[in-house]
Amino acid sequence: MKSLSLLLAVALGLATAVSAGPAVIECWFVEDASGKGLAKRPGALLLRQGPGEPPPRPDLDPELYLSVHDPAGALQAAFRRYPRGAPAPHCEMSRFVPLPASAKWASGLTPAQNCPRALDGAWLMVSISSPVLSLSSLLRPQPEPQQEPVLITMATVVLTVLTHTPAPRVRLGQDALLDLSFAYMPPTSEAASSLAPGPPPFGLEWRRQHLGKGHLLLAATPGLNGQMPAAQEGAVAFAAWDDDEPWGPWTGNGTFWLPTVQPFQEGTYLATIHLPYLQGQVTLELAVYKPPKVSLMPATLARAAPGEAPPELLCLVSHFYPSGGLEVEWELRGGPGGRSQKAEGQRWLSALRHHSDGSVSLSGHLQPPPVTTEQHGARYACRIHHPSLPASGRSAEVTLEVAGLSGPSLEDSVGLFLSAFLLLGLFKALGWAAVYLSTCKDSKKKAE
Repeated sequence: MKSLSLLLAVALGLATAVSAGPAVIECWFVEDASGKGLAKRPGALLLRQGPGEPPPRPDLDPELYLSVHDPAGALQAAFRRYPRGAPAPHCEMSRFVPLPASAKWASGLTPAQNCPRALDGAWLMVSISSPVLSLSSLLRPQPEPQQEPVLITMATVVLTVLTHTPAPRVRLGQDALLDLSFAYMPPTSEAASSLAPGPPPFGLEWRRQHLGKGHLLLAATPGLNGQMPAAQEGAVAFAAWDDDEPWGPWTGNGTFWLPTVQPFQEGTYLATIHLPYLQGQVTLELAVYKPPKVSLMPATLARAAPGEAPPELLCLVSHFYPSGGLEVEWELRGGPGGRSQKAEGQRWLSALRHHSDGSVSLSGHLQPPPVTTEQHGARYACRIHHPSLPASGRSAEVTLEVAGLSGPSLEDSVGLFLSAFLLLGLFKALGWAAVYLSTCKDSKKKAE
């Protein structure tokens, strides 16, 4: 019975894992509205269905209600692992026309400029983005929707390009690793048989978008000879097919490594996979950060007499990035009533100081008002908030001492003890000297 229960639990766990994630992805079909801008129509991708017929969608054009067949499994696997609490993905569909790659370095992928007849017909490009993935798939829909029992169009996934790090955050000075995977299945048996056994040649391209232009960082065509542009900024890519099945499907890796990231390298990155006449592209947003350090001066005690203002407090916020989003707050903790409150007084911030690694520093200043005896023992705190820090921020504090209201401190007590010890030693030494001199005088008188 125990083994049966265990098998049942494993089966239920597997069923839960397989059924995780959305079964239907709601999309927008985007097309040019004959010079009147872009027009949108609703559509949907049916990734999987339960027993029985597909759920009817009378609200959709049957040509845009797609039952997805994914021979390579990359698209459906990405959504089987989709976190339950993650926001719904944003999906757009558009028409796609197979064409040779425009880049000169990729011309070896398509020695013949004419697109083979095996790629004729309608194509759809599906782009899906969310905080947990960015995905692009090429789908080949059937010419006509299925009429019975539900109006729906069958569509086969040919190429999928995917990253699970659509918004990587990298600490300043550390290496960035931007993952990229892709999967390909020839659209027809004729297309597969027209090629040599094994995965086809492919091209990998990584660009960074800057001021509306794409700056090429790395390009590679594994297995093809030809002059390639030199990699920029020390970039390296792991460009290879993961398997060598004779007729597919095939999966590949195009992960990108960028060493010692600097602020100028953050921004939009475009990763493109080129196959003969087919392309897929995903977008990643790289952010660079460095959390600030905070210290307060004076670092120990701020002393003032009743009715006098304590010395100016200086909060040093150093070596952080980005420069925006920093907030400096001043608090008075443990004041009258034992509560924390916003500190009063004049406050201002210095100008930013720039460092060679791209980080910045500044200082916050507070001139507290005159103190009262009730504020003795309270603590002035500088709290900072920054996008690289937790919501609670980071703080440093200093204790306020009102003159005449505190006994000797530990340092004072140690000083008094040492002074007393030295005086005692001095008195003993003087006493010994006096006895010695007296003894010498008595000895001389006896000798005379």
